[in-house]
Amino acid sequence: MSFYGDRKNTSQFHSLLQSADKERITNMKRFLDGMLNVRAMDRNEVQLAIDWAAAEGWNPGIHDAECFYFADPHGFFLADYEGQPVGCVSAVRYDNTFAFVGLYLVKPELRGQGIGSALADRVFKYLEGVESIGNDAVIEQQDNYTRYGFRMAHRNIRYRGNSMNCEPESTGIVELGEFSFYELLRYDRTMFPTPRTQFLRCWISQPGGTALGFTRGQGLLGYGVMRKCRQGYKIGPLFADNEEVAEALFIALTARVGKEEFYLDIPEPNPGAMALVKRHNLEPVFETGRMFIGKPPVIPMSKLFGISTFELG
Repeated sequence: MSFYGDRKNTSQFHSLLQSADKERITNMKRFLDGMLNVRAMDRNEVQLAIDWAAAEGWNPGIHDAECFYFADPHGFFLADYEGQPVGCVSAVRYDNTFAFVGLYLVKPELRGQGIGSALADRVFKYLEGVESIGNDAVIEQQDNYTRYGFRMAHRNIRYRGNSMNCEPESTGIVELGEFSFYELLRYDRTMFPTPRTQFLRCWISQPGGTALGFTRGQGLLGYGVMRKCRQGYKIGPLFADNEEVAEALFIALTARVGKEEFYLDIPEPNPGAMALVKRHNLEPVFETGRMFIGKPPVIPMSKLFGISTFELG
């Protein structure tokens, strides 16, 4: 998809990128056509997308770039003009049945110029043939996603808390590493639409993170991961067979953050998750709409007490 062109105006456009003069950019648009390049990111450029997400206030994890890249090394795209990055998007294709779109960002001073449309065009080419495509859309972007064909499924709500937890840890809590990785994969597959082997290997072993499981001696009944973020910690996923298991994992995870704040992203349709955040007096601070193109995947919502990430599903 074209955007800017005519190389004689290149230096002037670069000057506009620095000055963030939106009015002059708009006036130049009719002279420039065809110079926007949308291409796959390499591993280091994924970190740039994470940094932009941090600037938006999304508070990504310290090690998100590496783990995200493992989910689909071909699914991250950068828009640039003559080597100057101006926008990005992720389109993680887990398999032909399910994909997830995130990190959809354009530099603030260049929004409304067609960059987002160019990124979307590349995403849909990459995801051609996938049966179900999801995303978590911020409120102000939900109408835009509707125009691309996404339909609302439910709200996800981010809650914030500060741990002052003095409750004893349940005897069912164990370090997730005590289970075989294949047991974890088996359990995760009952909660997530597709296998995500490489992502999970990275996700549960992040420096500064915690990964816990719950058992009564007969395999996993739930697990939770907590990772260090730019600000505080995030819990996700938090999967559990019932509210008792979710409560035990939540208490054990939050006990490990000291006095730092933590965040938990829950699906609104799970009344057990809503009860958990109310019971612990967590504060709602942010929300997204879980939207899909195609039929939403079937997952046991009553066992989903915390989603993995807003970026990857």
